[in-house]
Amino acid sequence: MLLHQMPRWSARLLRASPGWWSTACALGASVGRRWPGRPRGGPGPLACRSCSSGAHPPGVMLTRECYPVERLPFSTVSEEDLATFERIIPGRVVTDPGELEASNVDWLKTVRGCSKVLLRPRTSEEVSCILRHCYERNLAVNPQGGNTGMVGGSVPVFDEIILSTALMNQVISFHDMTGILVCQAGCVLEKLSQYVQERNFIMPLDLGAKGSCHIGGNVATNAGGIRFLRYGSLRGTVLGLEVVLADGTILNCLTSLRKDNTGYDLKQLFIGSEGTLGVITAVSILCPPRPKAVNVAFLGCPGFAEVLQTFTTCKRMLGEILSAFEFMDAECMQLVGQHLHLASPVQGDGNLHLNVTAEAFSRALLEALEPYVYAWTAEQQGSISAEHGLGFKKRDVLGYSKPPEAVQLMRQLKALLDPKGILNPYKTLPAQA
Repeated sequence: MLLHQMPRWSARLLRASPGWWSTACALGASVGRRWPGRPRGGPGPLACRSCSSGAHPPGVMLTRECYPVERLPFSTVSEEDLATFERIIPGRVVTDPGELEASNVDWLKTVRGCSKVLLRPRTSEEVSCILRHCYERNLAVNPQGGNTGMVGGSVPVFDEIILSTALMNQVISFHDMTGILVCQAGCVLEKLSQYVQERNFIMPLDLGAKGSCHIGGNVATNAGGIRFLRYGSLRGTVLGLEVVLADGTILNCLTSLRKDNTGYDLKQLFIGSEGTLGVITAVSILCPPRPKAVNVAFLGCPGFAEVLQTFTTCKRMLGEILSAFEFMDAECMQLVGQHLHLASPVQGDGNLHLNVTAEAFSRALLEALEPYVYAWTAEQQGSISAEHGLGFKKRDVLGYSKPPEAVQLMRQLKALLDPKGILNPYKTLPAQA
């Protein structure tokens, strides 16, 4: 969030919790335009896989036990469904509870689903066959990349089938002259960065989770990262997408053209849609030339006004050469030094990442904090999500940043592309009243 002033309450909130290091709860926001108002047979392999809170990571309760959410009337996975999946992707149907554990829990360990099945396709055709069957059977599906999300968008809420892109990790093509990369959605960002750097280009996206996040998930959440200031968002650098729709239709818009004025720009529907409109299976992205030199300056400023003045000066003098500009306040510096034992660390462009922690998850604390943070953000003409999307945790506060007409149009698009609502349910759009 590019702030007009530094909120002093952020430091007080950090100090308010003595056990701040134990459990994290992240909130992100960005300043932009404000919209007034706020939202409102015999036992088989599946028999022992219940949604009980038995074996799971310590302290991670089921999402349905922590949040007021009810399961929608989707079908449950049967033995016949498993047999069908096994025919589509032989040997890549995971039903072992131990293997499923990590895919059911988010990176922050704050939400947990109870999916009984994880599918690992390698091709868009396999994804198509899987979704076609799920659509016919009314089975809910949770697309999952590297599972590095921060708002609960990448894990099931109940027992949705987890559709992993981990094996869809091949580079399809790279053009050495234009820097256009075409790859499958499951390619890990860091490996793509290494691939293009060897060819004197860089990825326009870089972020802390690059060692495990997938490019498809980056696109699905419209991830910003630390190169946003120079190269902009993925909405500008993604040239084309291949997407599988809810009914199994493969939408091939995997163009490598930088200029194409033929009708609606359909790829934009799926960038930032968080898997609710279709499953991204391949990406065409424009990679900039690799800079011949990179210089980093770590400056000390007496106040936030001077931080903004420094930014204005740097932007005026360096123009598009300026790749990133970030700041940490003095108390953040002290906390990092105290707990990570680092001296003057250089820290992810206009976002405010507010971390409030406690000894254990507290619904009362969360409900006291979030309305205040979101209302303050709206008053500053901002967006309640600038980096990680809406996912499950932020879906009901979309109205702080979007007018009712926009939310309604989003619902209509969802109904058009996914009429049964099987793709990543309970995410992105507010719950129906």
